[in-house]
Amino acid sequence: MSFILRQRLEKLALECGIAAIGVTTADDFDGLGDLLTARIEAGHLDGLDWFTPDRAEFSASPRNLHPTARSIISVGVPYRIAPIERPTDVPRGRISRYAWGHDYHRTLKARMQALRDALQRELGRKIEARFLVDTARIVDRAVAARSGLGWYGKNTMILVPGHGSWVMLGDLLVDVELEPDEPLPSKCGRCQMCMDRCPTGAIKPGYVIETPRCISFLTIELRGAIPRELRPLMGDWVFGCDECQEVCPYTGAAMTDDDEALRPNDINNAFPSLAWLLAITEDEFRETYRGTAVLRTKRSGLARNAAVALGNTGTLDDLALLERVVRDHDVPLVRGHAAWAMARIDADAARPSLAHRLSAEADESVRDEIAHALLM
Repeated sequence: MSFILRQRLEKLALECGIAAIGVTTADDFDGLGDLLTARIEAGHLDGLDWFTPDRAEFSASPRNLHPTARSIISVGVPYRIAPIERPTDVPRGRISRYAWGHDYHRTLKARMQALRDALQRELGRKIEARFLVDTARIVDRAVAARSGLGWYGKNTMILVPGHGSWVMLGDLLVDVELEPDEPLPSKCGRCQMCMDRCPTGAIKPGYVIETPRCISFLTIELRGAIPRELRPLMGDWVFGCDECQEVCPYTGAAMTDDDEALRPNDINNAFPSLAWLLAITEDEFRETYRGTAVLRTKRSGLARNAAVALGNTGTLDDLALLERVVRDHDVPLVRGHAAWAMARIDADAARPSLAHRLSAEADESVRDEIAHALLM
């Protein structure tokens, strides 16, 4: 029965908008807690204060979250849509592809619920289930690897056959005995293009990400000032980063999908104007990014990131805008990063304005940024 149901599962998943699945048991992940704890102790997860050794140990046992679970269905929803042309009218930043459309947490959970409902109809009984995405205390990539959904790439992302790493992952824990799949062997070989491409050198040997250097961490999770030595390496990214995925041969060969839920509603959901981000109000921010993952970084974080991006890509024409931001923006964090951006574009041209602001600025953190910018 479990084998027959496993064969039907792929068809049911496709009908629910889930393009890829793998199945594994709900047994503990041996050694996973120790591995994660070692990475915490080595500092690779610094900045993710919520990821503690206790959480790592808890996450290695799926039945901590769903005691009656007998199987885990690892689900993958590809998000590589047809290319969108980036306008060249004004300086623009980049948002990581996964955040272009609807919030993937909601999308995945809705589709996993639909799959649970389809399984219930197939079996003619109620199924006890949990629908988990990456905010839950489970390691979705470990589930995906053990279930044969894909294999770990050297950038620690899961590479799914036919889709590369352009796949959103979720976990459907069910009290149903399903035929488990075998893990896939890694096909990365000696390739290290993702490691070589990473702008900040965050991808380390041994399938390790140094989180404090990762642009996705810096633009999304980090709430304070971005380390000055990393700002020039961030390019025009304002939310997340796709550099290591874009260069991966498997991801480059991925199929495109026309999933409406993954398409941006507006160009600012994919390539936002940097000037607009630096002037955006709270209401505009929430209206534009409602229902998307971008809300996580908050208006202040997105404007801070825009200042850095404009510093990296702007010209003398952008100094007047940045000068207004340093003078008038309501968030000190943004004013400070805008001061850095002015000096990054042209320190000599920015110096008179920055020197004036140094004496007028009341916030100590901003004065510190201005003082540093004057030395650039």
